[in-house]
Amino acid sequence: MNQRKLFFIAAVLIFFFVSCGSHEKEVKPYSDPNSINAVKNAIKEYPDSIILKENLIEAYRNAGYYDSAINIANQELLKDSGSAYLWNIKATLYFENADTLNSINSLEHAIEIYPLPEYLVALGTVYAEIKNQKAIMIADGLLQSNKTKYGKDGYFIKGLYYNYMNEPKMAIPYLDSCLSLDFTYMYAYREKAIALYNQSKYEEALNVLKRAVTIQNDYDEGYFWMGKCYEKLNRKDDAIESYQSALLYDKNYSEARDALERLQKSN
Repeated sequence: MNQRKLFFIAAVLIFFFVSCGSHEKEVKPYSDPNSINAVKNAIKEYPDSIILKENLIEAYRNAGYYDSAINIANQELLKDSGSAYLWNIKATLYFENADTLNSINSLEHAIEIYPLPEYLVALGTVYAEIKNQKAIMIADGLLQSNKTKYGKDGYFIKGLYYNYMNEPKMAIPYLDSCLSLDFTYMYAYREKAIALYNQSKYEEALNVLKRAVTIQNDYDEGYFWMGKCYEKLNRKDDAIESYQSALLYDKNYSEARDALERLQKSN
């Protein structure tokens, strides 16, 4: 259960700096938005630009300098501590930097200011991953508030929680409910396959994963878990091909690379 990729489930995690940030219109474009020096030079020209500060956070994030990115976010929060958007940015940075507790704290601040459903989905997902029963409370709240719009997320959070609690039989009905509302919900396929895998139902897990990669043929995690199932079924060639497919779509997928190298050596 520890070989999942880290994720927040909500679209809130993506940095929509220009489209979702402040609506400044007088900032001139600069050559490379991912270059730290380029953004710093632009800030010298427009020191009050929130968009540019957010782009500097993104540039640091892309370079893996999370402490620097968080420092910029903190500086902006000193000016506007009531910005749920900035608290969400901090939550994302902390989560990606494997600081779950600070991520939760930042998300809780964002929700106190503005209880956006997407923030609740993100928080419920993190709670589920750390086996905190508050995940179920958030999921129930989402289902009660707007089942049509957020029901799939509520069901997914419940399924994820029970999977992490090592109760796969409890997880599967919720994941099925999620997929009945949205058959393209890739994480639900993954979690259902993991639940079946943990019950040694490898053929059934494969069928779930095959459907997932049929719907989204570049779903790297689908291929990775297919490889794990094929290994359990002693189908090494199929496992190798699956791990190769996972790496085709994510060349940095370390678990898939390790599994592939292990199998190739054993051959």
